[in-house]
Amino acid sequence: MAPLRGAKRRKRHPEKALPAGVTAPMPPPGATDWWDAFSRRLAAGHYSKDSQNFESVFKMSRKTFDYICSLISRDFSRKTQGFRNFRFGDKSILGLEDQVAVALLRLTTGEPLLSIGNRFGMNHSAISNITWKFIESLEDHAIIHLKWPDPEEMATIKVKFEKLQGLPNCCGAIDTTHILMCSSAQPNSNVWLDGENRNSMVLQAIVDADMRFRDVVSGWPGSLDDSCILRTSGFYKVCEKGTRLEGQMDLPGEAAGSVVREYIIGDTSYPLLPWLMTPYQERDLSPAKAEFNRRHKASRMVVHGAMARLKERWQVLKGELWRPDKHRLPRIIYACCLLTNIMIDLKDSEKDRTVAGHNHDVGYTQQFSDVADDGAVTQRDMICNYVSKLGSKLPL
Repeated sequence: MAPLRGAKRRKRHPEKALPAGVTAPMPPPGATDWWDAFSRRLAAGHYSKDSQNFESVFKMSRKTFDYICSLISRDFSRKTQGFRNFRFGDKSILGLEDQVAVALLRLTTGEPLLSIGNRFGMNHSAISNITWKFIESLEDHAIIHLKWPDPEEMATIKVKFEKLQGLPNCCGAIDTTHILMCSSAQPNSNVWLDGENRNSMVLQAIVDADMRFRDVVSGWPGSLDDSCILRTSGFYKVCEKGTRLEGQMDLPGEAAGSVVREYIIGDTSYPLLPWLMTPYQERDLSPAKAEFNRRHKASRMVVHGAMARLKERWQVLKGELWRPDKHRLPRIIYACCLLTNIMIDLKDSEKDRTVAGHNHDVGYTQQFSDVADDGAVTQRDMICNYVSKLGSKLPL
């Protein structure tokens, strides 16, 4: 994953790989569950009619929540004085689960700090401190959930993409989305003003066939186009050096003898490169090229869906953020991507219940790039000829 622009991050310590079938420890039999008390606070604050339902409040299963708590527990082992709930005489210091719950409420609801603080009888600065401590801890201990695939993982990803629409040796899909910011947040600069006259920050993401985030870059202002953001990313640099997406595949069947390099797919806003396949843009496409474009577009739905669900599940990223810190916002975005991947890795049933379409950038017009590498043109034509002969071998 490329570094987040504008973010000063703490030194990380390597983490062990996620154990198979990982589960977080549950309270011992007969113990009072923290959720009983926490849900009563939500109900007393008239949070919602579903405040007694854990999954409705946090948009994740209890198993995932407990795993997140176990993942970051070392950073929360010392209970912070001042993280208290003063409503109705409750002066107990908030424990690990309480603090994680408060931070998740901030991310899932997107409500202002003051509003959440009022619900718990807490100062808004305390809510901010809890949330930020949670994000910093995720950056240190959950990084194993957002990484570029190793060769074994990549082999599985390529099989899944080929099963989707027949694209051979495809390793991922790339796109960008705009995170809107309050216009008063940047009064002295128009750099954050995008093409739709909105103040925004851009997130570039590459996802796999399961809509898992594999590489993210954020922090760039909305005034930059997709192609520019790509070229400034670390991902672009390693691909151009040939140290990523360098694997090759011999096409089978009638295409035997044709060799295709590993690649990702993107829309017309990106340049056509040997490792980045984009659609044909010419008019009056041949049947073969039209078929390639159709399959290409259908395969890209994984990144569109991932972006849409990211914003829908983590409401802090949806709508205009009030007075965002342009140095902290990239890290908030990254934390939401980490949490999404954790839910996917733990096979959380709640991950698919977020209702969202595929239009994650409502109101933004399609961008176009006319840059095309000669070698990439040849490779795209080979892939086009290959998939055009698949016919009805794949479900359409």
